[in-house]
Amino acid sequence: MAKKHSLKFWIIFWTVSVVFLAGFYLFLEMNKGGLMQAVDHLPIGQENKTLALLADYFYRKDNEEKTFLILFQNNMEIRPGGGFIGAFGIVKVKNGEITLLQTHDLSNFDARIPNGIDTPYPMKETLRVSDWKLRDSNYSPDFAVNAEKAEEFYHMGKGEEQFDGIVGITTNVLTSFLKVVGPIEIEGYPGTYADENAVLALEYQVEKAFDEQGIPRGERKSIMNKMAMVIVEKVFALPDAKKLELYSIIKEDLDRKDIQLYFKDPKLNEAAAKANWAGLVDKDWKKDYIMTVDANLGAYKSDYHVKRSMDYTIDLWKDVPTATLRITYNHTATQRDYMTKDYLTYLRVYLPEGAWFVGGKNFNNPRFGDELGKKYFGSIVTVPLGQSKEVEINYTLPAGIAEDYALKIQKQAGINDEPVAVHVIQKDGEKKDYATVLNSDFILEK
Repeated sequence: MAKKHSLKFWIIFWTVSVVFLAGFYLFLEMNKGGLMQAVDHLPIGQENKTLALLADYFYRKDNEEKTFLILFQNNMEIRPGGGFIGAFGIVKVKNGEITLLQTHDLSNFDARIPNGIDTPYPMKETLRVSDWKLRDSNYSPDFAVNAEKAEEFYHMGKGEEQFDGIVGITTNVLTSFLKVVGPIEIEGYPGTYADENAVLALEYQVEKAFDEQGIPRGERKSIMNKMAMVIVEKVFALPDAKKLELYSIIKEDLDRKDIQLYFKDPKLNEAAAKANWAGLVDKDWKKDYIMTVDANLGAYKSDYHVKRSMDYTIDLWKDVPTATLRITYNHTATQRDYMTKDYLTYLRVYLPEGAWFVGGKNFNNPRFGDELGKKYFGSIVTVPLGQSKEVEINYTLPAGIAEDYALKIQKQAGINDEPVAVHVIQKDGEKKDYATVLNSDFILEK
């Protein structure tokens, strides 16, 4: 009998496979004529150079086994690093072949990690969780910090592997596959699974519909195996044009931080950082800066229904620059169910060093700290079902910010399509307006 695997297994399998496939495809194309030897000198953009280096690394015939930790992050329950970690995988690669792929449910593995490590604020207050474990390890907006913390917890749980790299992925990668292979039907189950409905449809099938269909609880995830087989067959049958489309979409997932990379090899890690695929907070940026970071701590999978937007005004005309940041949360769900309730998040806003909190609205009992070369303000924010809430933060910035003004807004992994409006009142009093949709880090330079 064929071994059955969970949805978590297949999401990890699909993700790892497609990253390797994209890299390998590019490697084959670029290696014609021995181009790999000159990759650093090619006029091909940093992202493609990084993919070429990764492909060369993974497919090198060097008889060395490389081991990777894969963190599955469910961004329907957003966490600072991308989403709640429900499972992790271990992948081993040797001479371009995957020699091992296994997954572990964190509800079991975390029980092996000793208690006694205090959780970051406000996990204890909102989740009643007093001991920090691997499932909550991605509490930093910086993926390198999270990767190292995850590996630390892994070894605390008596995991024996030594990792060459760590990869974080979100559920959006499953959607990426379906965008390319198209809608699928699964024998024995009603309905069609397409990129726009698959995540919710699967969530409902394994939580509710199986009972309505008379499927035993122990077999409720059998649909995952059948879905996996359908998708895998379709992927391998893709024509070259569709494989290129698949490569393009996965590259977009990397750009959006739905896939984040961390390597022990310094050259690879540097290349991933240059391509902006390492999920790093820019510690070296000394101009104006914003990064909003949410942590869903007890609102189930409500992030699926929560839409965000940002409006930022900076006044450089005054002697001391003043700033107003407004973040709007729109909870589009109207009733509570098995995956949705009133929204609750611990919001942290990362700003330049020297930022000084003046006041705000719906930003109660603020907390302050310094981390990753930034100042942050934090507050618990709640949004009832079917309502919107605007959070306003007023602060001042160091006078030097006004000189050769530039702004960088970094996006949080797992949150996409966030509208952003920026209003700059210049030193001469003239106002300029800018707009973007935050699907990658944004830089505004005058």
